[in-house]
Amino acid sequence: MLNTLYVMTPESYLYKDGENVVISVKGQETFRIPIINIEQIVTFGYMGASPGLMKLCADHGVALTFLSPNGRFISRSVGPVHGNVLLRKAQYKVSDDEHVKLHINKLFISGKIQNCQNIMSRFIRDHGYDESLQSAVRRMTIYKRQALQADGDASLRGVEGEAASTYFGIFPLLIIQQRDDFPFTGRNRRPPRDAVNAMLSFVYTLICNDMVAALETVGLDPYVGFFHTLRPGRPSLALDMMEELRAYLGDRFVLSLINRRQVSKADFVTQGEDGILMTDDCKRTLIKAWQSRKRETITHPFLGEKIEIGLLPYAQAMLLARYLRNDINDYPVFLIR
Repeated sequence: MLNTLYVMTPESYLYKDGENVVISVKGQETFRIPIINIEQIVTFGYMGASPGLMKLCADHGVALTFLSPNGRFISRSVGPVHGNVLLRKAQYKVSDDEHVKLHINKLFISGKIQNCQNIMSRFIRDHGYDESLQSAVRRMTIYKRQALQADGDASLRGVEGEAASTYFGIFPLLIIQQRDDFPFTGRNRRPPRDAVNAMLSFVYTLICNDMVAALETVGLDPYVGFFHTLRPGRPSLALDMMEELRAYLGDRFVLSLINRRQVSKADFVTQGEDGILMTDDCKRTLIKAWQSRKRETITHPFLGEKIEIGLLPYAQAMLLARYLRNDINDYPVFLIR
């Protein structure tokens, strides 16, 4: 389930040769792999793939995702929908039930706030007391309580916004190496205006793609969520479930890349007046580190079993499916320590 093929060269074209996925650049074969060895393909570029390759992927249940060279989602090709239709009916029923939907949303957002708070608390334990960080930790405790007591999605979104402002307001303090080379004044995107935001947006895209694949694997519809607004082509449920995983999978990863000097100021270029882009080498470095990170193991706080970090989206999707089927009493949001 961890075997994702990332195609980083924008000029790559994908085609089928027997039961193999073949990548060519300017007409020259550069790579091939048997289709049975991979679960999904993520390609960054516009050259595309042959109809034969798309059918091969569909026949073997391999999702084929197209992103722009900068990581912007373009499209996703999947085969026939699998999974229990009764599970999806239960999902759709909940999406129309304001009471149950609000309960799940409060878990998503309070879990997100708790995980952001835990990152700050861990930083204080590892690097010493800081009044700004400690003050933010105290405020996050209040926001978490307010999220759990929210009387509707509108108030919940308000609490989430306040918590995000507090969290990203202290985010620069978590950068302890190369601080002058990686300034951060708040979350921004489309386009990202600094290197930190460029990496955060890129990694969030990877997490979302993994979350979509996980939901499809367990039989849920990734496009029918509970908190994010439903729009054609928008994987709302994947975006919902990402909330509890952003800090642990995304933010900590980006911070580690900077603090371990795996990336540098030279890995980013300016586009236009404000936009900042990662170089191709930077993307390769990030993907390599991302794949390595996904193979690390943790003990899941609810399941009590050791799993690879890359399987967290699948574990949480499975637990949500169990909750929707009434196999467990509540949805156990993922919380880091």
